[in-house]
Amino acid sequence: GQDEAGDDSPKPAWVTMSADERREVLAFAEDYKAFMRRAKTELSFVSTAVEIAEANGFRALTASSNIRPGARLYDINRDRTMTLIVVGSEPFAHGFRVVGAHVDSPRLELKGRPLYEAEGFALFQTYRHGGIKNYQWVSLPLALVGHVDKKDGTRVHVSVGLDDEDPVFVIPDLSPHVDHDYRERKNRDVIMGEELDPIIASLPNDDNSVSGAVLDYLKDEYDIGEEDLVSAELAVVPALAPRDVGLDRSMMAIYGQDDKLSSYTALRAILEQDTPVRTSLAFLVDNEEVGNVNNTGSNSDYLVDLMVELIYRQRGDAYTDMVLRRALRETDVVSSDVNPGIHPTYPGVWEAGNAPRLGYGVNFKLYGGGFNANSEFIAWNRAYLDDAGVAWQTATYKGRASGGTIGNSLSRRNMNVIDYGVPLLSIHSTYAVSSKADVHLLYRAMEAFYRYED
Repeated sequence: GQDEAGDDSPKPAWVTMSADERREVLAFAEDYKAFMRRAKTELSFVSTAVEIAEANGFRALTASSNIRPGARLYDINRDRTMTLIVVGSEPFAHGFRVVGAHVDSPRLELKGRPLYEAEGFALFQTYRHGGIKNYQWVSLPLALVGHVDKKDGTRVHVSVGLDDEDPVFVIPDLSPHVDHDYRERKNRDVIMGEELDPIIASLPNDDNSVSGAVLDYLKDEYDIGEEDLVSAELAVVPALAPRDVGLDRSMMAIYGQDDKLSSYTALRAILEQDTPVRTSLAFLVDNEEVGNVNNTGSNSDYLVDLMVELIYRQRGDAYTDMVLRRALRETDVVSSDVNPGIHPTYPGVWEAGNAPRLGYGVNFKLYGGGFNANSEFIAWNRAYLDDAGVAWQTATYKGRASGGTIGNSLSRRNMNVIDYGVPLLSIHSTYAVSSKADVHLLYRAMEAFYRYED
């Protein structure tokens, strides 16, 4: 609405907040930064989220779980995807309320046989998970995180570079003194994908082999051999810690906010649920950045299989496939993901009237081209956001239409799905920037979605 001067133009969410609300936003941001310091990959996101869930009364779903209204449960799919559940007062057959978001982020991963030696250095060969700008990954402190699975069934966890006392790894850039032959490369090819190999050592062993020294270290430190790296999931990620941005500390720079931001807010929102009417699910899923593939991505049957199990355990022999189909039709979903915000230096990549701005709240993604949520479902979502006093805006890309994130997987199963999130600067980079106000507002939006009684 208009203020006393008759100005009805959008305003930053900070402007309308009370002092108490600002304190809530800042406290939430500190929790978020602490979480993101640990949750660099989908594996570490899930393990860290389990700790928080169990501290808040959630227990693993088992064959003996008491699935009663108010029960707080979680289910893990292969360590890389998780669903948190708060059982509602209505039967599962009446449908669910689902917030879905993904927990993987663009990064580098080690190839199956990554170790090689060149010019007196040992390096790891990498490939890319998701879309990145290669040049952003050079001359940057990098960490190696993940695990190695051995043939005897043991798992060895690896984390080097995140602690202040750890060494880091670096992909060195070419000096401007010697890069003359490479200056004609275009933006995306300034650094080629096959050139994204971090240096990991330079000191040879007694056999004058640097790569041999690395293998010696891996054996001594982790009891793993070179062949064990074939069955490893090791990621190279920025070693940068989350930091506040700006003299006013209103923003945050953090690696991996696409889309651990939405997944974290979904986690926090479901923690607030007591006994909702519809059963609340937070579906936090892997592999969105590579097309929702594999048995831990949203294209798998995992979520529907979980719904089947819940409905079956509540109905027993009265379960039929038609009961499931009706439940899916009555299920409401918020598919949440971040997206690029309007840029102060390059505003022309957006139409200003359809561009999301940092600090202005949650943005509905209106893709066009048949990818939008149905208008009646958009209106329903507007209603609970307005009832909860959550600032919102809209986002439509300039000149093109395309669908978004995991929502395609879920709408394909006849659920009601809307895609909304918050804007970032430098999305898909090594250090994306978010607004603290937006992060808190997204949490409030999800919490209102779970609670809303229409």
